[in-house]
Amino acid sequence: MSGLARPFGTLLVANRGEIAVRIFRTARAMGLRTVAVHSDPDAGAMHVREADLAVSLGGTTSAESYLQVDRIIEAARAAGADAIHPGYGFLSEKAELAEACASAGIVLVGPPAAAIRAMGDKITAKSIMEAAGVPCVPGWTGEADAPVEEIVAAADRVGYPVMVKAAAGGGGKGMRVVHDRAGVAAAVEAARREAGAAFGDSRVFLERFVARARHVEFQVFADAHGRVVHLFERECSIQRRHQKVVEEAPSVAVDPALRARMGEAAVAAARAIDYVGAGTIEFMLAADGSFFFLEMNTRLQVEHPVTELTTGEDLVRAQLLVAAGEPLPFSQESLGQHGHAIECRIYAEDPAAGFLPSTGRLHAFAPPAGPGVRVDSGVAAGDTVTPYYDPMLAKLIVHGADRADAIARMRSALGEFGVLGVRTNVGFLDALMAHEAFAAGDLHTGFLEEHPIRMQDAEDAEDAGEQGPTIPTEVLLAAALCREGRLGVRAGGGPAAGRPSAGGEGPSAMPEPWTAAGGWRNT
Repeated sequence: MSGLARPFGTLLVANRGEIAVRIFRTARAMGLRTVAVHSDPDAGAMHVREADLAVSLGGTTSAESYLQVDRIIEAARAAGADAIHPGYGFLSEKAELAEACASAGIVLVGPPAAAIRAMGDKITAKSIMEAAGVPCVPGWTGEADAPVEEIVAAADRVGYPVMVKAAAGGGGKGMRVVHDRAGVAAAVEAARREAGAAFGDSRVFLERFVARARHVEFQVFADAHGRVVHLFERECSIQRRHQKVVEEAPSVAVDPALRARMGEAAVAAARAIDYVGAGTIEFMLAADGSFFFLEMNTRLQVEHPVTELTTGEDLVRAQLLVAAGEPLPFSQESLGQHGHAIECRIYAEDPAAGFLPSTGRLHAFAPPAGPGVRVDSGVAAGDTVTPYYDPMLAKLIVHGADRADAIARMRSALGEFGVLGVRTNVGFLDALMAHEAFAAGDLHTGFLEEHPIRMQDAEDAEDAGEQGPTIPTEVLLAAALCREGRLGVRAGGGPAAGRPSAGGEGPSAMPEPWTAAGGWRNT
């Protein structure tokens, strides 16, 4: 990356899992040296194996490792890293990391601290957006220590149903929907208690609850030369407990005229805080076409691949160029949307047991492949899913000519996604894709409450062979052993180093189970 305004040659990714792996791959393609950091349980993790160099942070939990700003800076210095990419989650929206990087003379691949602080406080963010002319949901943002009686009176003025939200919130924490006056006091107390525990900030505010609203977000990008663009929208309405489950682009509810209005508002929001880098403006879209600012995520989103597949742009590459002082590699006029993309988050969890995380060793991990199929994964066969971190195994993203094509491709890919050793939500996702209301595009944030996905639906579909035959357990075990080299066959079918192939007849003596398995799925 020579010739840049702020050149850097070594990039440390202050994260783990699939996002660290994804960033490393683009960084290497740009000629950068890569550095991983890890906790003690992650010493042998895939993101560590992918990097040129790894530095231990020590500790077991996130609080003891990936959330320690001082240790991240020390690791960068020890590795000679002159740039840090925070990924998403962990420190990605912490102004303290931006300030520490600035003090240490390290480039942060992210926005300035002032922008992070402005958008990190939901009350401040709403005030800035209103001043910038960005539509906001009617509500109340009173004093932090306002008595409950005052908040009840404010809820009466806003109108029911009303949403109680944490000022420093995110991920659905500190959020309650109240349908009448009698429930306000209890909701406020619960939201304050939860927000205080999660964010160290118990302030709450009120917003009118918009029934059957869609969650539609716009990807924005700004450079240090004054250019701000949007890369269109993503539909993120399929959520469980305020956490996104499925994302897609474009949204079936957004026509060209609405897209232009929402895009203009998103760009105005980024300009209002002198933003630099990749960010996301999240809107609530009502059934009548009106839309309202929800929040801004000052980082790369989990669901950024659907934007990449429909625009053809590498958002991480653009992040690295902008962080190095280069102008954006695209303009608003050069950007366009092509086809339809859907992303499903593959979790190690048991839908039949209330989506409890499932931990253990991955005896087999065989993601699908093929035209229009992308898998961003942070694990491989032989890795262990621990209880210490988010249980997401991978993101499965497909691209099709249109939405119907993308749904069909996603169902096919889910049917080919094999995991042995932990339970996953693959069957749940397939049942969701098969739902008539989903296929019709009748989406809103309460979709899964209105249309509960019974795991029996997925089991019935599997028993009927809709997604291909299931594979006997002994075949799966044989495949897992082959992956580990314990039956003398490499994943590619060749003999393992230093060992004869089974039967002594070379690779053809024992066919590779993955090629013979067909369209099997996890059970």
